[in-house]
Amino acid sequence: MAQAIWEQVQALLGLGLDVGDVGALQMALRTLAIYAFTLAIVRLGSKRLLSQATAFDFIVSIMIGSVMSRAINGSAPFVPTLLAGIVMIALHTLLAVVAFRTDWFGSIVKGNPVLLIKDGEIQQQGVRQSGVSEQDLIQAIRLQAKQTDPSKIRLAYLERNGQISVIPYEHEPRIQDISVANGVQTVRIELE
Repeated sequence: MAQAIWEQVQALLGLGLDVGDVGALQMALRTLAIYAFTLAIVRLGSKRLLSQATAFDFIVSIMIGSVMSRAINGSAPFVPTLLAGIVMIALHTLLAVVAFRTDWFGSIVKGNPVLLIKDGEIQQQGVRQSGVSEQDLIQAIRLQAKQTDPSKIRLAYLERNGQISVIPYEHEPRIQDISVANGVQTVRIELE
């Protein structure tokens, strides 16, 4: 029974045929099968690939796409390609766990944040090292801190996922009491 089902699957997907002999329907069915399979292994094995990804995650995404596409177009055997996808996701998950448990390994595979602004001063070494232009930095300041002046920013980093995080100075409002009409009335004003 299982052998008969497997033979049907092979016929539907055109497994064992030369690439040029695979029909449009077989190619479409392969695409559907690979898409469903890849979605399942990514959802089960690596939630990180679906979130804010670091270079570590991005590379695995590209590789999984490249490997799985070979099963669609028939340039690689179908079942071994599926197994390669499982191994890749399992390896990514294992490396993510090791990176989580050890700081030094996490830095190797994911990188480190780069300091771009400290105490209102642009850190030229960090900007140069990260390849972030001053215009990109100013844009991040505008979007996150609603500021245009780097001197009003306490810290800014290029994070491991490629985004720029901005921490503005916390300004406490000044409160001033003003006497009105010869000290008869006092008005309290909060200044930003």
